[in-house]
Amino acid sequence: MGLETIQGKLRPIRDHVLVSDLEDEAITLKSGIFIPSRDAKTSGIKPRWAKVYAIGPDQTDVKVGEWIYVDHGRWTRGVKIQEEGKEMTIRRVDGKDILISTDHKPDDVLLQYD
Repeated sequence: MGLETIQGKLRPIRDHVLVSDLEDEAITLKSGIFIPSRDAKTSGIKPRWAKVYAIGPDQTDVKVGEWIYVDHGRWTRGVKIQEEGKEMTIRRVDGKDILISTDHKPDDVLLQYD
């Protein structure tokens, strides 16, 4: 049974952090090189970048729109949402497991494949 798609924006509570664009899918580089997903494989056990989608009212460490580097496995399974005609997967991450943050998407999102 598949996940139901939720309509509209999710609002986290307390100091929770919701993210989108977690780098766990297969990707194709600008050069055309295809890199399959390494999720659930030993070689995929590394931190991942994600974009902050929403923060709870008590969250003071990160802000919406930042990119955060999250320690491996410190995120929930995703829930699919439909927002402004676009479907995306949203996950909750553990705030204590956010390693670093930046205002811009890292150029090298392939750090997890080093």
